[in-house]
Amino acid sequence: MEGGLQSAERVNTELDDILSRIAELDKWRKIFNTQGLELPGCFTKRPFERLKAEEETEDVSRSSTSAQAPPAYINQLMVPYSIPRSLAISPSLGGHPVSPELAMSLRKILFGNTFHVFNYEWKKSFFKFREPYSNLSYALEAERCIPLHPSFAFTMFEFTLFLKGQDSHQTRLEQGGACAIQMAVQAYIIKHLLFTKPDSDCYTMESLGEVGEKEQERALAAALADILWTAGEERAATVSLVTSERCFTPHLDYKLDNFTEKLQLFTFKKKEDTRQFIYEHIQCFNEEGSHGIILFLYSLIFSRSIVRLQEDLDFTTTHLLNLSLGNFGSRQAVVNLLLTGRASPNVFNGTSLYDEDGSPLAQPLHGVLARSDVGYLHWSREQAEVGKLPAVGSMLKTPKLPIWVCNINSTYSVLFSPNRSLLSDWKMEHLFNLYFYNGQPTQSNTAMLTIDTHSHHWEAGGGDNQGDPERRFPSLEMTIRTKWEGAAIDWNGTVPFF
Repeated sequence: MEGGLQSAERVNTELDDILSRIAELDKWRKIFNTQGLELPGCFTKRPFERLKAEEETEDVSRSSTSAQAPPAYINQLMVPYSIPRSLAISPSLGGHPVSPELAMSLRKILFGNTFHVFNYEWKKSFFKFREPYSNLSYALEAERCIPLHPSFAFTMFEFTLFLKGQDSHQTRLEQGGACAIQMAVQAYIIKHLLFTKPDSDCYTMESLGEVGEKEQERALAAALADILWTAGEERAATVSLVTSERCFTPHLDYKLDNFTEKLQLFTFKKKEDTRQFIYEHIQCFNEEGSHGIILFLYSLIFSRSIVRLQEDLDFTTTHLLNLSLGNFGSRQAVVNLLLTGRASPNVFNGTSLYDEDGSPLAQPLHGVLARSDVGYLHWSREQAEVGKLPAVGSMLKTPKLPIWVCNINSTYSVLFSPNRSLLSDWKMEHLFNLYFYNGQPTQSNTAMLTIDTHSHHWEAGGGDNQGDPERRFPSLEMTIRTKWEGAAIDWNGTVPFF
């Protein structure tokens, strides 16, 4: 007991230094992600006392034992709110204004009620490319993966241990729900650049560093249209944009967000018309302040339709987003909707009529029914340690193209190969390269990993059994081995990361 108290005292003496480091690392925007009065097209400084009382305080329960963040840091926070008028379309463009009934249904399928609204982290998210003609000019920059504010889950003592690398709460490194959408769209951008053009026009790994701004916009429009068209069962797609005026007056049981009430819906019967319309209004998805991720998610829901979404889900999942640690995360149903066009809540193949013990279920569980162009891999160290790692079915593990969205310890990334034949010729899978991108600003080059499934066999018991598990068994390697069991993996000089 005495030793524990001394340890706590030592940690407390270092708290000021740690808080200074936090301020320098620009993490407060993530920490205070639940604020915001709607102020038309402006930025404003807001005192902490007002921030606590606004937008999302009813959505997030704060621990009474948690320490309050220093107001000196909060006053430096610059928060964008409403969509700039330059990104709002004219009502004369056409389309159909959203009705109050549809807006209510939209809220319910997203949040499970009509009172939750998207928080700051979602509102500020859009599809932002890396610099044109750079090593990563094909790549989107995703939301940063950083710890949330201690009041959501930590005591200040726990938070201090976390920053010092002494905390094992891996799930607290979750990215916001927008990142799952960004990385799924990234996978379809890679599909467009590598595989959808005639061979003479397709990009190679070398030329992926030569993508200009216009080609970035064309690739984004093609990726968004591809996903929406699949969700509409290749018969129709709906694109939602925002006008400058409200389309309806909200009911008393509906929380105004000054955004959803301004939606204008455009439905297309041809995929090319969908792509062209998105390209002509690409600024509504790829410019700062556009709320581009939310607009695309709305478009995805409308393309699939509320009725079909309700049929896709099962009794384990009644809505698409999950409130966790102060942020709305994307459930597996959202990821599957992006990849397969169907919001099935599970990653196994087909429909399951039995539980893990083999007992009949009162209602079936919905899994993945068909292979899609882009696949999915999942690995969690925390789940693996307790034997609860979900088994991803072959429909997702073996897609039509060698591109996978990866969920690794609750963060999203993309793994891919430019070799179209990788999954159709078993001889190709003896020795091959995979390329990895995690969406984070700290990654400056696409990582190349060499996978050997033939001459060497990796065993978990080999090597040094002491020290950091991430060094002994890098999470990305473990993710790859869920598809290629026992593969030996060479990082080609890169320090392992995910």
